[in-house]
Amino acid sequence: MTTKMIAGSATSKGTRRYAERLASRVAAGHFRQVDGGTHLSSLGLGTYLGPDDGATDVLYQDAVVRALELGVNVLDTAVNYRNQRSERAIRTALATAFARGVIERDEVVVATKGGFIPFDGAVPRDPRAYFTATYLEPGIVKPGDVVGGAHCMTPRYLRDQLDRSRANLGLATLDVYYIHNPETQLSEVKRDEFMTRIRAAFAALEEAVAGGLIARYGTATWSGYRDDPGGPGYLSLAELVAAARDVGGPDHHFKVIQLPYNLAMTEAFTRANQRVDKGMVPVLEAARQLDVYVMASASVYQGQLTRGLPPMLTEYLPGLATDAQRALQFARSTPGVGTALVGMKTSAHVDENAQVGATSPMAWKQFQRLFSAAGG
Repeated sequence: MTTKMIAGSATSKGTRRYAERLASRVAAGHFRQVDGGTHLSSLGLGTYLGPDDGATDVLYQDAVVRALELGVNVLDTAVNYRNQRSERAIRTALATAFARGVIERDEVVVATKGGFIPFDGAVPRDPRAYFTATYLEPGIVKPGDVVGGAHCMTPRYLRDQLDRSRANLGLATLDVYYIHNPETQLSEVKRDEFMTRIRAAFAALEEAVAGGLIARYGTATWSGYRDDPGGPGYLSLAELVAAARDVGGPDHHFKVIQLPYNLAMTEAFTRANQRVDKGMVPVLEAARQLDVYVMASASVYQGQLTRGLPPMLTEYLPGLATDAQRALQFARSTPGVGTALVGMKTSAHVDENAQVGATSPMAWKQFQRLFSAAGG
């Protein structure tokens, strides 16, 4: 982990500059703001899918550069995606984009995640031996730290993963760092112990902010924020914000969450499962009240919503040519969603999806009509 890293991070001034430069390519409402006025595009490029091979690396590299050219300045990855190869593909893409003058470091928001134990480039012949040599023997992980044979969020482990991600991405400071699916811990750990572990993890991430390693942090989840209260993997956003406040004070840096949201998975907007001061509300509303930015993952449901949508939806989503564009327009137009993430590993998909950014998000009344028509 001695890769030379680029200094800096996304800033209010830099991302506003980017938004202004791309104004002729995108419509009003395409850029949204997170704490401090940092401008994030309403579409983000995800890097989860694809085999662990060089051909896919090159596809992602080209797709990232193309996305940055077309007004997408949010890149999402994780240390375990494609066994660290997705992070490394982004590093190469950013180096190309910086060299070409496509974008500057302070204009792009790079988010990654730590929690699941990653392999290095490919699945090793002996995974147990790899884990022992890489994590157990150096003392990065102790027996009992790992849940489900794959998940860990101790401070020591997160510091190690954060350093790996910074080296993989070639960035001294990461703009968003998530604990990846922390609800995984609840499969083996009682809730009181889980909250103790969360506070310790958040304290480590607050230290990382103070040390200039990350700008902000959060949780990237699958089921936690969508489950019913009382469910074994349920996460309370208010409790997590309170935990961040406990360790970071009123100026804590728990500022972003990620969860799946799309035409087929609307719980974040419809299920009133989060308790805040004003009662039970859906997580998107809870996030608004708690000043937390929301990234929607699985916006096209890993490709399942890119074809075969009901034909009647076209009348509610005018000006869009494909089902993928319509699904993205739905997600990015939902009140409370900041950025809709979509996996894009070809320039053709980037060109198609970026056209959504050139369309204004739906107005509230239009969204209500569409949501009713879609069975919401």
